[in-house]
Amino acid sequence: MEELLHYAWKHKIFPLHELRTREGETVEVIDPGLKNPDAGPDFFNAKLRIGTTLWVGNVEIHDRSSDWVRHGHDTDPAYASVVLHVAAELDADVIDCHGRHVPQLLLPYPVSLAERYDGLQHADRYPPCHSIISTLPALTVHSWMTALQYERLEAKAQRVADCVESCDHRWDDALFVTLARNFGFGLNSDVFERWGRSVPLRALDKHRDDLFQLEALFFGQAGLLEEELCDPYYERLQHEYLYLAHKFELRRMESASWRFLRTRPVNFPHVRIAQMAWLFFREPSLLSRLLEAEDTDAVRDILTARTSEYWDTHYTFASVSPRRVKKLTHATQDLLIINTLCPFLFAYGSYKDDAVLRQRAFDFLEQLKPEDNAIIRNWRSCGLSVENAADSQALIQLKREYCDAKKCLRCRFGYEYLKK
Repeated sequence: MEELLHYAWKHKIFPLHELRTREGETVEVIDPGLKNPDAGPDFFNAKLRIGTTLWVGNVEIHDRSSDWVRHGHDTDPAYASVVLHVAAELDADVIDCHGRHVPQLLLPYPVSLAERYDGLQHADRYPPCHSIISTLPALTVHSWMTALQYERLEAKAQRVADCVESCDHRWDDALFVTLARNFGFGLNSDVFERWGRSVPLRALDKHRDDLFQLEALFFGQAGLLEEELCDPYYERLQHEYLYLAHKFELRRMESASWRFLRTRPVNFPHVRIAQMAWLFFREPSLLSRLLEAEDTDAVRDILTARTSEYWDTHYTFASVSPRRVKKLTHATQDLLIINTLCPFLFAYGSYKDDAVLRQRAFDFLEQLKPEDNAIIRNWRSCGLSVENAADSQALIQLKREYCDAKKCLRCRFGYEYLKK
């Protein structure tokens, strides 16, 4: 519950009686200081009046005074700047590395705050703060949603930057891997990313003008050409891949990695891989084209992918199905813009120090319709308005990074709930 004490200190939720140190001196908290997210004292640059002396320094908070020694602060010079130690239970003296006695303040957990926090942590309904959502001021909701939008896009852009680094700083390669991951649409995302990393992109460059060779390379690396099937097209792909694998010394994936259970046929790996082959056949300069697109309609035109004719009558090899042209739907294109292009624009804009590209990532999100999934429907049922993809991305961030992790004390909705 130490985090609850941090919360009470930060927001000055103190007992109604006068605050005094263990030695009886009065304590006036003029400024609680800035929360320290890293190693060292919990709050920096607090402004306090202890007795008649005005102090500006750091504050450390623990459940018990004895935690000071247990955490090794008594020998750590980083804690020599602490001017006040705050604890819910004063069970020991606090002495710093210079032998100085640090003043201590007893700060019990506010009963009402503890009860409401416990309610948030153990609520049966999601979100636990649902009862106050519809009563929140529009400005409070808007400011928190804006912060969450930026937080989610920044986190996704960091994953893109990490991918670029792992791809020897080749942005084209990182785009292929990121796009491959998002072609997995959740169930096969991890497998698609491994597949994307297994595709020899320098070899790919030499065969991008031949859709059949692209398919052979893509399906072969996915481990989907290892069976013996009576299917002429399959046998041709198999033969072509054996040639390419020998030529480029390729190592394929294991086909057992792919998941088909509870997957709609249109999302089968075979179909998605065939669509990626078409996309990279049709768009040899995909990265530059996407970076130049100025609106979502232009992006959708670039992401217009279908398949070779064989897949019009197949979802897997050797199993004929009714004819259906398997294009990327409008909704699928929008998901790729949200999860691939926008993070890429933000990451590349940060790399190039290009504010226009970074802003375009936010503009695209605001131009797209919100995602429709259980998370968004849940928030809507609480009274939140979800107007566009920027809003839905913010609420996904809120669910996954705050609600699921029980970080109510770091959430502005949680703050509104706790302060009532």
